[in-house]
Amino acid sequence: MTKTIKVKRLPVDPGPAAWNSILTPASEYPRLNGDINADWVVVGGGFTGIAAARRLSQLVGTESIVLLEAKRLADGPAGRNSGFMIDLPHDLSSETYAGAHENDLRQIKLNREAIRFAGEMATEYGMPKAVFNPCGKVTAAGSSRGEQHIASYQKHLSSLGESFRLMDHSEMKEWTGCDFYRNGLFTPGAVMIQPAAFIRKAAEGLSAKISIYENSPVTRMELGAVHKLVTPGAIVRAKGVILAVNGHIQSFGFFPKRLLHVFTYASMTRALTPGETQRLGGASNWGILPADPMGTTVRRSSDFMGSGDRIVIRNHATLNQSIEATAQNMKRAARLQDRSFENRFPMLKGVEMEYRWGGRLCLSLNSVPAFGEVESRVWAAACQNGLGTVKGTLSGMMAAEQAVLGSSTLLTQFLDHQQPGKLPPEPFLTVGANMTMRWKEWQAGIEM
Repeated sequence: MTKTIKVKRLPVDPGPAAWNSILTPASEYPRLNGDINADWVVVGGGFTGIAAARRLSQLVGTESIVLLEAKRLADGPAGRNSGFMIDLPHDLSSETYAGAHENDLRQIKLNREAIRFAGEMATEYGMPKAVFNPCGKVTAAGSSRGEQHIASYQKHLSSLGESFRLMDHSEMKEWTGCDFYRNGLFTPGAVMIQPAAFIRKAAEGLSAKISIYENSPVTRMELGAVHKLVTPGAIVRAKGVILAVNGHIQSFGFFPKRLLHVFTYASMTRALTPGETQRLGGASNWGILPADPMGTTVRRSSDFMGSGDRIVIRNHATLNQSIEATAQNMKRAARLQDRSFENRFPMLKGVEMEYRWGGRLCLSLNSVPAFGEVESRVWAAACQNGLGTVKGTLSGMMAAEQAVLGSSTLLTQFLDHQQPGKLPPEPFLTVGANMTMRWKEWQAGIEM
């Protein structure tokens, strides 16, 4: 018996994927224009889809694998994040990122497996340090409230047995070039990446083993003895499907009324002039996560593949259950980010933002993934809860292992979670969530 699933909506992303836009234009993978057969199809070419395809290629021998990307690789959320792969607790719903002790220990172990897997790709596919840099991360405070967050996070890390190092104001100024930060907390296990370059180089390496098609969104699935995935140009027939589409898993009809669709926003400066970099001082490549989860993430990225010395400001979040952000959302984010930039970099007055964009996140009320076999031989690897680079990589790995192996030690640990909780009804959900986020942003104060 055949079951037909019509995909309700396709991805819409506001603004350009700046990390991809600043790179040398990539050669395109073909659009799917002729019907093909495959053993496996991975839908989605972000961190989850790339990880799923690579893990499948390790497990299935000579079986054929197809990866379908709705747009261009790294033009979606994979090219729109802040570029951190974080090993430590990073619960966006928590005041200090931390969760329950035992769950945090389990999540740290799983996150580090995902980072190890990504590191293997970086080595195997010859990614330079500018693309994958295991340099650790700094969580920084610009206010007394932020310092309180850091003190709380420090206690939690101590209870977990994790190493860290405090950085005082003078060290933060020497590192960043600005007076803004009172102190920082360095932890060594995170990786900074150029996310779009990582995806493109991983895809290039994988293309020797799998077939990749861009601009080939799945618009319908006909599930049966052999699944048919319909795209605008052609059909793929396959025995197994992994849906690595994050929040758009609901566009395929799965996990209804259980997922939160949040957009975060960012701005990237034009390339700084030599005079501006001299006035700024500090290190040429660094990244800061805010002590307050509603604060501002800042990255400085210097001259990768001719892209110039640039600063990225990321803050503001909105709940958009339509999975589309509005022009008003973008305008408000731009105002907030310009203010954040001015507060941190008064010596760079007059430096314009060249790129502004929004990126999709998917969260659940209870901070668990939307994962598992949702139909016979169709697996979901979705809802990364705001840490898409790491949790997406992990989810893709685990979907491949569940599909091929059925079980593994790592998969057993990963599956130790509930299903996503049911959401409150509308309009209370959207109104309440956005009011709560605006309140928390106000409370964050100068950390924004």
